[in-house]
Amino acid sequence: MENYFKGRNVEEEMERNKIPINSLPEDFLWMQVKGGSKMANLISHASGIIEDKASTAVVWSGAGVAIPKAISCAEILKRKFGIKYQVTKLTFKSVEEYWEPKLEGLETIVVKRQIPLIHILLSSQELVDTQLG
Repeated sequence: MENYFKGRNVEEEMERNKIPINSLPEDFLWMQVKGGSKMANLISHASGIIEDKASTAVVWSGAGVAIPKAISCAEILKRKFGIKYQVTKLTFKSVEEYWEPKLEGLETIVVKRQIPLIHILLSSQELVDTQLG
């Protein structure tokens, strides 16, 4: 790999309609946790919306290194508000890494990886659909 340098990354974007949890409430709050997100900011934002009764359900999503942070945020919120209902789903998202050659005559290398992705639904109201998770 000494003849290559890392180029761009192309990641599959997380989308609200691709959350793999059946029968999501219509007005749920979706918190996308990134590796550099501050937990205090995430918790205060979600807490404010729940306290204002703007939403009765929260979905925490995190990929790769953000998974432990998403789990911690969900657990803190669950304890703070006494939320009883939870559904957790694990999936993967695709990432393509492009490695560009330093020397002429070499081809670009594309490395395809699957990054783990977690979605945690917390709801203060009983969930309609009985599903595993």
